[in-house]
Amino acid sequence: MPHPVGADPRPLTGEPLALDLLNTRWIDAEGAHDLLEAEDGLAVWLGSTPVREQTAPLAPAADGATLDRLLETRTALEAVAASAVLREPATADATAALNEVLGHGRIRRALGAGGLPESVVEVDDPPWGPSWYAADNWLRLVAERPDRIRPCANDACVLHFYDVSKNGTRRWCSMAGCGNRAKAQRHYARRTGAGA
Repeated sequence: MPHPVGADPRPLTGEPLALDLLNTRWIDAEGAHDLLEAEDGLAVWLGSTPVREQTAPLAPAADGATLDRLLETRTALEAVAASAVLREPATADATAALNEVLGHGRIRRALGAGGLPESVVEVDDPPWGPSWYAADNWLRLVAERPDRIRPCANDACVLHFYDVSKNGTRRWCSMAGCGNRAKAQRHYARRTGAGA
């Protein structure tokens, strides 16, 4: 069922852009959801704060072309994320798919006004803008702290997060959601002896 424009129904938002794109799919008590199943959901995603802040210079449109490119990018990110979680190099196909997205843009460096350096993102075609930013963000995440890219420890959850905790031990997409459910299940197992 399409989501109304403006209401972001996702249980986890605010992650780095690449993971935020991955988290446009989620599972809850009602079943599986995909925010990018229609252009209305794309408008919600493009309007979310981290996406809007990072892609603003390109002013992406919530249209079919942008949606198609984001779906392609999300698939590529899912493939490289699966490898990252296992601490293995991405497959050749996954690497090629992400590099294909990255091939549609570049960062142009120049000396700007006042003699200060500036970086300008250029893409082949405006619909590639959000996809390119998400793929570029993935490169930054794996360059900085690949060990902090994590899937939720709940096997039934498909969400990913970037662990920014001081000691790097975050396990759940949300303590209020998956973390609380795990604690409740452990408590129930202890009380009923089901864990023995």
